Amino acid sequence: MSRPHTGASISLTIFGLYSNYANDASIQITFNDSSMTDLSILVPTKAYTDPTGIYDKPFIVKARPAGSALGFDFFAMKSALGTPIIVDTDGEIRWVGAGITSATSSILTDNRFIIGDQKSTKTYVLELDGTVTALAPLAAPLANFTHNIDPGKWGYLGEFDEAGNIGATVSEFTTTGKVWNLATIISSYMISKGDDAGAFVRNGSDWFHINATTYDPADNTVIVSSRENFVIKLDYETGDIIWILGDPTKYWYTFPSLRAKALVLAPGGLYPIGQHALSITSDGLLMLFNDGYQSLNQPAGEPAGASRTYSAVSAYAIDAATLTATEAWRFDYNETLLSTICSSAYEALDKSLLVDYAFVASGTLTRLVGLDEEHNVVFDFQYANSSGCNTSWNAVPIHLESMFFLQTFRGNGRGL
Repeated sequence: MSRPHTGASISLTIFGLYSNYANDASIQITFNDSSMTDLSILVPTKAYTDPTGIYDKPFIVKARPAGSALGFDFFAMKSALGTPIIVDTDGEIRWVGAGITSATSSILTDNRFIIGDQKSTKTYVLELDGTVTALAPLAAPLANFTHNIDPGKWGYLGEFDEAGNIGATVSEFTTTGKVWNLATIISSYMISKGDDAGAFVRNGSDWFHINATTYDPADNTVIVSSRENFVIKLDYETGDIIWILGDPTKYWYTFPSLRAKALVLAPGGLYPIGQHALSITSDGLLMLFNDGYQSLNQPAGEPAGASRTYSAVSAYAIDAATLTATEAWRFDYNETLLSTICSSAYEALDKSLLVDYAFVASGTLTRLVGLDEEHNVVFDFQYANSSGCNTSWNAVPIHLESMFFLQTFRGNGRGL
């Protein structure tokens, strides 16, 4: 910046402060002549009371030990009660916004949240200074956001309803506008193989229940989670089905065309059941939260599949050429926690993990668990959950400490 005139002022937004605390802040100012000035300031804050009565009252099952190794210090919980909530790994609220009624469909990207409206295709940009900007609605036939927003090849992968097609569409929005309609893709494939597609693809019902998507740069594909059925991999350009991974005791496996695309899981592995939160790990594995609860919306008399008494995080090595999969590792917390719906697991730096058990104790509680590289539990926080998956349907590690904002100020004797 240029040197301001005497009496000039500069206004900066500082976020991530502790509530009810005298926060130390360090500011480095670089001038046009390359000289620098370092400032140390004290920023006192008022006490914050969470209006939901949830996020400022965590029960600490296990506190993070001082000096413990973990690849993240902050995480964002996607709340259905308002904006996302940023919490640190000591359980302290470090940021919350306003002006958004639900952040279930959201992603933190480029130092801001992109939030989708689950009643329409409107999207909002929520800056960390609290500014909310509404963007133009996405075009028909997309009707409304349903679940997650995930990173795509060029933009963001959103899951949508369409008119007459419930929970079975992915679109990469904000850039390409590319759409994968799973009802059309699966129907066309089944018909080409002589199967009765109408018996499986039941438009007007929640036959698919899409809840997560991830882009795999290794082979230019998108991988889609159908809570009711399986995980399915599609060619990014053509939408062709490459493989299917799911519980073979479910209804989908009774169709020869779908069975022909099924991966065979190596003995000892857990098939994905009711899974959420797909991602590709740093070493190329497919990771997901393996809820372990059977299908909820199969035709009467048709198999809903298996259920387990616990949930797990599963990571798979997949050989598409041989249609085989191996569960490379899993974390199941000694088979002590069951989250039948929602939930997530995502990797941070140094292969640390954040696991969100969104719906435990019959949905009355939510557990956020941090794991180090060896999958040892570093912290475990428990929150009340009012209903559904309201408290934290999904949660991601974030890195406030590495955010970079570039802003140039020109001193002109006026407050900026």
